Amino acid sequence: MKLLVFGGTGFLGRQVVEAALAGGHEVTLFNRGLTNPELFPELERIVGDRDGDLAELRGRYFDAVVDVPARVPRHVRRSTETLAGVGHYTFVSSISVYRDFSGRGIDESAATREYEPSMGDEDMEWYGARKAECERIVENAFPGRALIVRPGLIVGPHDPTDRFTYWPVRLARGGEILAPGPPERSVQFVDARDLAPWIVRLVEEGRTGVFNATNEGVSMGELLAGARMTWVTDSFLLEQGVGEWMELPLWLADPEWLGMHHADVSRAVAAGLAFRPVAETVRDTAEWAETRGEHEPQAGLAPEREQELLEAWRARS
Repeated sequence: MKLLVFGGTGFLGRQVVEAALAGGHEVTLFNRGLTNPELFPELERIVGDRDGDLAELRGRYFDAVVDVPARVPRHVRRSTETLAGVGHYTFVSSISVYRDFSGRGIDESAATREYEPSMGDEDMEWYGARKAECERIVENAFPGRALIVRPGLIVGPHDPTDRFTYWPVRLARGGEILAPGPPERSVQFVDARDLAPWIVRLVEEGRTGVFNATNEGVSMGELLAGARMTWVTDSFLLEQGVGEWMELPLWLADPEWLGMHHADVSRAVAAGLAFRPVAETVRDTAEWAETRGEHEPQAGLAPEREQELLEAWRARS
């Protein structure tokens, strides 16, 4: 196939391109040329900004489009209008589109968030609403030709966010590790190296519709296996003012967000989404993190903060 990939050199995007090339497809990239511009020098690359001119895409035909990074509705609208003649359009959305996370088993039929233009382009509070509106634009522009993928937290090597990488790095550092108990607490995420080839396979098959795309749930105990853990309670972490999700990655105590780690992914699994062992993701992510050199973490407990919490936990135990 002739594929157009929006992005294609970031975290998930590079894995999508590699999977497409492994499948023998002809890939064209459209991006701003700012993220890892050295990747894929052999491919046609159209340097542009979806807030600017899409003239170089007009009149071009592609069998399929994979839109990896878009999160601004007007960007998606302009892209779908410019590429109205393509055969198939995949939009990588997010599980964050759902309106209500207070229950377990959210499936693809659950209500999604409403969008207002006043929400702006960058405020993360409205990230899910923007993604939901992008979905609606794609589905309206390509009826019967649209694939919507809703990943959970995407993890693995090259993840720039540290929202998962914190844990492999912390495990590699060793010593006593503070973790949100109980050990059987379930968390969901998906390795980009599992997600990307699956997306390409669905494109090859011409699949349409909506798919939640994250793992079936692993326990924190399994994720952190082999380490010297000190398991603490939600109540303790909340008393200590620890921030959910970003300060202590993967941890969610607010019952209003229970469903974030309990999504129904049966439709994706039935369509072939499979997951490598979590230990492999942890190992490979830690090995990649070592190659970054000096790095200012974007998420996770600072060592001093973790030590303070461990001492406070021991003092009350």
